[in-house]
Amino acid sequence: MLLLAMQDVSFGYTHVPCLEQVSMEVHTGEFIGVTGPNGAAKTTLLKLAIGLLKPWAGKRYIAASNEAGQKLRIGYVPQQISAFNSGFPSTILEFVRSGRLVHGSWLRRLTGEDHAKTEQALREVGMWEMRSRRIGDLSGGQKQRICLARALAQEPDLLVLDEPTTGMDRESREAFYAWTKAQVQEYGRTIVMVTHELAEAGPYLDRKIELERKEGEGWKCCTTTSCSGHFVPAL
Repeated sequence: MLLLAMQDVSFGYTHVPCLEQVSMEVHTGEFIGVTGPNGAAKTTLLKLAIGLLKPWAGKRYIAASNEAGQKLRIGYVPQQISAFNSGFPSTILEFVRSGRLVHGSWLRRLTGEDHAKTEQALREVGMWEMRSRRIGDLSGGQKQRICLARALAQEPDLLVLDEPTTGMDRESREAFYAWTKAQVQEYGRTIVMVTHELAEAGPYLDRKIELERKEGEGWKCCTTTSCSGHFVPAL
């Protein structure tokens, strides 16, 4: 099932586009790596794909529902989590539990299932034992993990991760890639992940989306390639 698609999309933050003629598509059950050099607008690509930014030109498609006919759920974990200072009032448990309210009324009473899904998400990222701590007291890596837990608590059909392994050593990165692949295989999730560690992540990926400079210009274009190295035509 087609979840996301862009066709000939262009976008920029000034009068000069940073992305041009981008075409890509994301299907159910894929684990996709997004790669490219520093400054290649990878984060911008993600935000355009999931509707956080509006294209200047071109077409964008986001499925309204999943394969079961329910509203499509998208979990997004940005690259840098710096907004939680030492005075942030929420505990880890409260923050992750709030993810259960994203697709419903913020005034509804939490159910037993909500509490169970919150605990499951925190246990998956290894933060359950720290659930009573204040977010502002956490390290950057711990903040990243609880943001991932909050996204998991939403039970997303599509999980979008922007360089989630930043700051990890090689052993931790490889464990994370294996865990992420298991999310696809066991829960049927679709995952799109920005990574600079393509050589390490490659064995776990189904496909990569690569941003590269257009010949003779400073703008970027997008190609999609299977991990076996064969070119896959864009949308």
